[in-house]
Amino acid sequence: MPTPGPLNEVVLPQPVIGPLTRAAIFLVVCIRPEGDNYATLRSFFADLAGLVRAVEFRDVEAGLTCVVGFGSEAWNQLFGSPRPAELHPFREIRSGSRHAVSTPGDILFHIRAKRPDLCFELATQIMDGLGEAVLVADEVHGFRYFDDRDVIGFVDGTENPRGATAREAAVVGDEDPAFAGGSYVMVQKYLHDMKGWNALPIETQERIIGRRKLSDIELSDMEKPAFAHNALTNIVENGKEVKILRDNMPFGRPGHGEFGTYFIGYSRTPRITETMLQNMFVGDPPGNYDRLLDFSRAVTGSLFFVPSATFLDDISTDGPASTAIDTSPTSETSDPPSSSDRETSLRIGSLKGEKNE
Repeated sequence: MPTPGPLNEVVLPQPVIGPLTRAAIFLVVCIRPEGDNYATLRSFFADLAGLVRAVEFRDVEAGLTCVVGFGSEAWNQLFGSPRPAELHPFREIRSGSRHAVSTPGDILFHIRAKRPDLCFELATQIMDGLGEAVLVADEVHGFRYFDDRDVIGFVDGTENPRGATAREAAVVGDEDPAFAGGSYVMVQKYLHDMKGWNALPIETQERIIGRRKLSDIELSDMEKPAFAHNALTNIVENGKEVKILRDNMPFGRPGHGEFGTYFIGYSRTPRITETMLQNMFVGDPPGNYDRLLDFSRAVTGSLFFVPSATFLDDISTDGPASTAIDTSPTSETSDPPSSSDRETSLRIGSLKGEKNE
């Protein structure tokens, strides 16, 4: 892996922080362990920035970007030690009928642009470059829906941090100097029961979300129940609200009855997002869970580390000097993905992710 430079070296992050776009593709792949695939992938990622520039040049005003992240096991095999301090497999959560699943995924590509055709072209070129070295675990094409709403009809992302606050929320700093400029990213794909949701009175939907559906105004403390989505995902530490940076996207296949949201949350520590999910699925206190989960079901779940752009530019085709074996459990009740899981494409449709509050 690249050797960490001096602490005063200018480290350029990947384009984690940026304006919302009209289109996105979320591509999760698993590495085939045989042959020279790891060397092939190291070479590919060292040249990824050039590939993005080549596609971007077709319309530089369209804002094409690609963020790439690596799962815990993939990091071991591709880069070895040292490792990002908090990188571990996604920790699944079970509580009653609610299940935040952990699914296979070694590499995430988050492709964004104002034009869906540019996203499509870059995804095509990426898959061509990866060749037989990977298997596709999941692929979702997202789109902006009306005035930044999700398919359940509420505006998504109102409370996203901006500017310097976004960088503070999403980008690793001096707490892990070797990986400063990086970010942790968690993804989940949720499917919605639209018939059940649309059968609810608007007032009931607003109490579940914690906002007015039409105006997007937050409910007052007197009106908002403790189980409201934006109440349970509001995390306060030492008297200060801590945030993550989300770029959720609606998606779906009406002909297949699939309607959903792809949740993607960037943070400087995965602990914040994990606390949000714990509150949603288990409850705070336990039992006071997010009622949105009565209508939305998570069908994927993965955690990745997004190294800096400087790290990617410095990747060598040589293997890691040492490989740290990650034994972090995904949860007390789950086992690591089996080899058979990793050899099977996840043929799942859409999702509704956590509402961007």
